[in-house]
Amino acid sequence: MTEPLLLVPPHGRDRDTEFAAFMASAAPALARTAWLLCGDVHQADELVQQALVRTYLAWDRAREREPLAYARRVLANQRVSTWRRRRREVLAAPDRLPERGVDGGQAVHDDRDQLVRALALLTPRQRRVVVLRHLEGLTEKEVADDLGISVGTVKSTASRALRQLREAMGDHDEDAPPAAGARDGGVR
Repeated sequence: MTEPLLLVPPHGRDRDTEFAAFMASAAPALARTAWLLCGDVHQADELVQQALVRTYLAWDRAREREPLAYARRVLANQRVSTWRRRRREVLAAPDRLPERGVDGGQAVHDDRDQLVRALALLTPRQRRVVVLRHLEGLTEKEVADDLGISVGTVKSTASRALRQLREAMGDHDEDAPPAAGARDGGVR
């Protein structure tokens, strides 16, 4: 009989050592997700720390399944809780944000800036779905499981969010083929 594949080292290992190994491997991915969710490096660092603390406190339960998915869900939930608690976070209208000058080496930063501004236009749910689905590369089922919503909700939310992102980023190519899942030549 073969032994099941474990996602983390066996229980015989020290709990703290086991979590430290998980934290070292998961922290960069969590930091990227957190930054994409909130758009601010300092808030992202704080979110990652809070998510790792909560994951550590529930480590016995988290390690049973997939610890990274557990930590991502804690991260997304913590972002929503932080937003609700602070409520003083005010997103400025895109037309009120200062324009940046473009240097030859600044193209990558400008693209990232444009993406962050476009993501800021989305609702928190749309932003979480787009970040997890398209920037983290999770499947629709994984996103649904992480956020506790149905696959259909992931699909419809992603569709609306991507349409809004295309509009915000100036991607209005009428000659382009319709997006995946579009019916009758356009997304509804």
